[in-house]
Amino acid sequence: MQNWDEFHNELSEKEQRLQGGRCMDCGVPFCHTGIMIKGMVSGCPLHNLIPEWNDLIYRGQFEEAIKRLQKTNNFPEFTGRVCPAPCEGACTDGLHGDPVTIKYNEKYIIDKAFENGWIKPNPPAKRTDKKVAIVGSGPAGLACADELNKLGHNVTVFERADRLGGLLMYGIPNMKLDKKVIDRRINIMEQEGIGFKTGVDVGDNYNGQKLVTEFDSVVLCCGATKPRDLNAEGRELNGIHFAVEYLSQNTKSLLDSNLKDSNYINSKDKDVVVIGGGDTGTDCVGTSLRHGCKSVIQLEIMPKPSKERQANNPWPQFPKTYKVDYGQEEAAYKFGKDPRDYCVMTKKFVGDENKNIKEVHTVNIKWEKTDDGRMVPVAIPGTEKIIKADIVLLALGFLGPEDRILENLKIERTQRSNVKAEYGSFVTNNEKIFAAGDMRRGQSLVVSAIDEGRLAAKACHEYLCD
Repeated sequence: MQNWDEFHNELSEKEQRLQGGRCMDCGVPFCHTGIMIKGMVSGCPLHNLIPEWNDLIYRGQFEEAIKRLQKTNNFPEFTGRVCPAPCEGACTDGLHGDPVTIKYNEKYIIDKAFENGWIKPNPPAKRTDKKVAIVGSGPAGLACADELNKLGHNVTVFERADRLGGLLMYGIPNMKLDKKVIDRRINIMEQEGIGFKTGVDVGDNYNGQKLVTEFDSVVLCCGATKPRDLNAEGRELNGIHFAVEYLSQNTKSLLDSNLKDSNYINSKDKDVVVIGGGDTGTDCVGTSLRHGCKSVIQLEIMPKPSKERQANNPWPQFPKTYKVDYGQEEAAYKFGKDPRDYCVMTKKFVGDENKNIKEVHTVNIKWEKTDDGRMVPVAIPGTEKIIKADIVLLALGFLGPEDRILENLKIERTQRSNVKAEYGSFVTNNEKIFAAGDMRRGQSLVVSAIDEGRLAAKACHEYLCD
């Protein structure tokens, strides 16, 4: 909590090889399947060749292991750090104990590859005459660019922010994903011939129709960046911020000036309330602790998960079990308890005479099933509570892509406001324009975005070669 440096638990090579060896006796692997079960992914969406590279780790053949890993994953240095590891949830060893440390095995392989100089620029031997524009430099955009470049096309990536990486750069704090890891990969991609343009907001300072005219094809990978708001009394008060605003400003200031320019929302000596129990909420907790907050509480509307799988959540489904992430562990160390409070609904916000937030009024809820089978929150009388707050951070997820670029390009959308493009073809109502990642599927995982970027590149390549 004293710095913004990345940290990850490391195993020794001997321990890592032991984990690789544990993998080999499972019989039938499920870790690589990447199938959807009850709305959640089970196994790796990239279909990583996990048993193969685990065996190579066991044998100490790390250079062969990185070759296997790169067959399916363009950026294992990202997923090995930030993926929630659905592969481990589907690991057969997890049926009767702890799963194999697949995520750390992946990180170990790629980090060892960089340390030994095995990751080098590899530009295509031949170029086509086709030009492709990719809008958005998040995981989907970068994966799509990487694949199309390997096929020899001339790829330019447009990013509206001042730095490349999209969600990876400004949506994930530095202690979770060091931005030097992103810059290292971007540098390799530039040496391989991919062009990058920052500060270009297609649909605003760059007309989308011009883009379509100048390029043979366009792939939209702009993410689902419209944050979900909380419709509660007092929402307009000062001091209530979207989590993405809080996290992105902090990272930009950290990279620009080591936070010396003060161009960020500072929670030092403040009472912080985070509304939302997911990964973004955890990142808000970890960030506020590093600022030196006075207190932090994290409100979650869902019930507290059980420590073990329940009967309605059998293997190989993704385990909906109680987990303690780094933010909660740090908060417990500093303040003596886990900051999360479950089954809590925000009723209203109350401010002072200057319209600054000072209180969050909440009530405990229980979940009840309606006649049509839906589960709805019902307030429990007598459980009302007032929480002191100087800053409130809304970490409630995202609703979908922003409107401007899609309106500018006249792209059709689904009922959920995502880009209308079928998985597999990824083509929109304009045959020259494809879409991939969160922009098409809605808010999801980094590993799923990489998968979509790879497959959209394949579809785009087939269109260009038709």
